[in-house]
Amino acid sequence: MKSKILFMGTPDFAKIQLEALIDAGANVIGVVTQPDKPKGRKMILTPPPVKVCAEEHGITVYQPTTLRGDEFAALLDSLAPELIIVAAYGKILPENVINYPRLGCINVHGSLLPKYRGAAPIQRAIIDGEAETGITIMYMDVGLDTGDMLSKVSVPIEADDNFETMHDKLAEAGAKLLLETVTALENGSASREKQDDDKSTYAAKIENADCILDFSCNATEVFNRIRGLSPFPLSVASHNGKALKIIRAELVDDKKSHDNPGEVLSCDAAKNRIEVACALGSIAVTNLLPEGKSRMSAADYINGRKIAVGDVLAKYSK
Repeated sequence: MKSKILFMGTPDFAKIQLEALIDAGANVIGVVTQPDKPKGRKMILTPPPVKVCAEEHGITVYQPTTLRGDEFAALLDSLAPELIIVAAYGKILPENVINYPRLGCINVHGSLLPKYRGAAPIQRAIIDGEAETGITIMYMDVGLDTGDMLSKVSVPIEADDNFETMHDKLAEAGAKLLLETVTALENGSASREKQDDDKSTYAAKIENADCILDFSCNATEVFNRIRGLSPFPLSVASHNGKALKIIRAELVDDKKSHDNPGEVLSCDAAKNRIEVACALGSIAVTNLLPEGKSRMSAADYINGRKIAVGDVLAKYSK
């Protein structure tokens, strides 16, 4: 992999792609990432994971506030990349950037396109109860994840997977596929496949409304929403007028109907389970985050006498 590669990415998902390229000896001539942002209660200015990785390997980092205009165009001319690789960069690329490199501008996307185009493909696939998702590497174009596909790999979604575990699995699968795809581009063996727009779905960014649990849904839907939003931003219910975020749960039953969805059916500290009724079936909460508290086990919440059989977890509203 000797072509001059400009890498563009920001979070941990992108960092894993960059690390794979570096470990394979790719000629990464520079990294473009988002500006440092304040984080935590003290709002400490923190560099994105991709920046940290690049600097550890002596790769020059660029953090432009915009990719549009003469300044970034001049940077492209000075670097003269032959291939641009994008992974979770966080901004839409203008056409002049997409069309610059001779080998193309490619993107590592966390779904089996054309399904789940957009900002939150991993979370949405889990929430929707998909049995599998995957990675698609595609040429970028001016549309939103609409470019011709170069390669794909499927990754099963297991019953105990959540957003975190699938993120990590897909990042690793993407890194392996990326190396294979770059090699194919360089030796001329890569082929492209148009997406079928009629089969496309959109994975919108996760908003606060997506996090609200509704126990009048069936237990499988509630369970999938919990794991699709864990470990962040987390799904939320209301308990005694306060927010109760659910970190982890188990599917107990998906057939028995209940007249009072959200009712606490049992509290078992020894088994670390708070069973909650859904309209159809029930779930068992095992880890949670009460408002104003730290993350804790269900057993600790029970032992603290914060919940009892007959309590109701309602839809949360501020």
